[in-house]
Amino acid sequence: QVQLVESGGGLVQAGGSLRLSCAAPRTFFSITAMGWYRQAPGKQRELVATISGGGSTMYADSVKGRFTISKDNARNTVFLQMNSLKSEDTGVYYCYARIGPGDGWGQGTQVTVSS
Repeated sequence: QVQLVESGGGLVQAGGSLRLSCAAPRTFFSITAMGWYRQAPGKQRELVATISGGGSTMYADSVKGRFTISKDNARNTVFLQMNSLKSEDTGVYYCYARIGPGDGWGQGTQVTVSS
């Protein structure tokens, strides 16, 4: 499993914004998809957003219109711009990448939204 490097979490007031970043190392294999998951305290990990190699995006209903996923292919980096944050967005956010036949995960970054 490949280790991804995340950054950008923190504490923000409700209604505020944060931007998460995640970088994947260069390997022999191509990255065919990247995305973000999150896990709130006492809850299962859930999919937040994904972006394919071709740039197609998908969002969980709970974040549509507020979050935007994007990527920089030259830097093997994916971003998650989070606007209009709510207290229910609080959790640990994990970056994911599908790399060739395998995958990679970030270590997780804490996002806390205070109401």
